[in-house]
Amino acid sequence: MYLRKIFLFFFVAFLFSACVGNKRLVYLQKDDLHKKHPTDTVLREYPLFFDDYRIQPQDILSVQFKSLTDETYDIFKDFGMGNVGGGGAAGLIGLRGELVDPQGEIVFPVVGKVRVQGMTVFEVQDTLQSIASNYVEDPVVKVRLLNFRFSILGEVNGEGSVSTQNTRTTFMEAIAMAGGLSELADRRNVKIIRQKGNTAEVFYVDLLEEDFLSSDKFYVYQNDIIIVPPLQQRPIRRYYGQNLGLLLSSVSAILLIANIINN
Repeated sequence: MYLRKIFLFFFVAFLFSACVGNKRLVYLQKDDLHKKHPTDTVLREYPLFFDDYRIQPQDILSVQFKSLTDETYDIFKDFGMGNVGGGGAAGLIGLRGELVDPQGEIVFPVVGKVRVQGMTVFEVQDTLQSIASNYVEDPVVKVRLLNFRFSILGEVNGEGSVSTQNTRTTFMEAIAMAGGLSELADRRNVKIIRQKGNTAEVFYVDLLEEDFLSSDKFYVYQNDIIIVPPLQQRPIRRYYGQNLGLLLSSVSAILLIANIINN
């Protein structure tokens, strides 16, 4: 009987230690997890902080030109259509665009190199359009960043690098692109490694708090590395939990033998 009580105690303790409550799973909470609110009411508003992405070396730009000048004389009609590959652009072979060189420049027809580092996509667009207007009639320039990407690792359902042309990707969208977080992910301590020039910044974000919406970290930046750590319950659930059936059978057999011997 004494052994049974000990077994029952440890079994119950194991179950409690393996549980993960809703408060550790639900994103962007505000002390109202179990409250019901009118669906047509705005409960709270948060200002969103976003800095337009600024071009860096190794970025790939799609540049499209249109003008009223006859194509026979349009010196810009094929600009931005080159294949990118080699020369430090590993993994980017097949993208058609202009690679920003280590000096932050792209080669522009006729005028030569144009510095684009530090500009937003729309600033590059305006700059190239202004230059082109000196050579062709009424040019229209469209610029897009082709290789905006980030990496997400750890307790997610799809680890790896993610590419998108949306430079205003939020962390919620980034998680969705990675297939979502696993049940055993520690959403309160997500690690971010962000490149700033020749340095790397490291910080943590809490995805469980609704206030994260107004954080200046709410948006993903180019080449961010997102690392999602596991909860402490992970080894219990993932490893010990798999062998729980075998453990229970073994303990039951031991208790049965002990009971027979005692009787």
